Amino acid sequence: MVHGPLHGVLAAALTPLGDGGEALDEHAIGPLADFYAGARVDGVMVAGTTGESLLLRRPERERLVSGFVDAAAGRFPVAVHAGAQSTADAVALASHAVEAGAVAVAAAPPFFVFDQASLIAHFQAIADACAPVPFYLCEIRRHSGYAIPVPVVETLRETAENLLGMKVSDPTIEDVERYLFPDFDMVVGTESLVKEGFARGAVGALSGLAGALPREVVRSVADPGDRGATLGALLAGIKRYPFHAAGKLALIAQNVALEPWVRRPLRQLTPAERTDLEDWLAVVLAGSERVVTP
Repeated sequence: MVHGPLHGVLAAALTPLGDGGEALDEHAIGPLADFYAGARVDGVMVAGTTGESLLLRRPERERLVSGFVDAAAGRFPVAVHAGAQSTADAVALASHAVEAGAVAVAAAPPFFVFDQASLIAHFQAIADACAPVPFYLCEIRRHSGYAIPVPVVETLRETAENLLGMKVSDPTIEDVERYLFPDFDMVVGTESLVKEGFARGAVGALSGLAGALPREVVRSVADPGDRGATLGALLAGIKRYPFHAAGKLALIAQNVALEPWVRRPLRQLTPAERTDLEDWLAVVLAGSERVVTP
């Protein structure tokens, strides 16, 4: 049973940038939202790791959120990642997300290893700031450097009434399963585990790949005969290159009006990489019955 607004295929949105990656391209938010709506995703997460959030200034993140909520115009729910290195910034971002009209707020833990009491206090403050709007934890230890301890989640389930679920982007199904609590919405963030996650009780898939190739992810998840091979091949193809730059090139290849810039220290594709990726995308987007594996 789904308890909150995040379920189905959720696209982790890429962030449109201009001026060589140094400015938010607010004019491109509308076309990107139109594209996600046309791909029939079940929702979008804005300002997550796929959206380069930790490289954006707080005012940029707030303008990005406001622009996306306005551009979505009720066609799909918009959730906002409010995770930040300081509790004060995370609280401010969560409060702004609610004011902007987000349907949910999520937060990954800050970098460096904090003890359980510190994490509980940090997440509780974010949950309080967005209440009664639903709040979700984000487990992504390959970026944060550590896993959210299970006792932290258990404590927050008792103290944060608006904590409805959790997105888990860990590498094994065993990692995912330890966060499968009763009456708690699990959203899988690792594409290779999406099918297995749904089979074990997950209610959604929050996918960076869906931020770049949403139609293909929606099609794969809906196909009962696809055991995940399509998602695996797509991910392998696009991850041959820096993902953020490759993802934006994929959007451009699908006629989304945005520029290819990423924010440093992320890097652009080399001319050779761009040519190779464009050739691969041409085959994928032509509707071939099989995804071309690199």
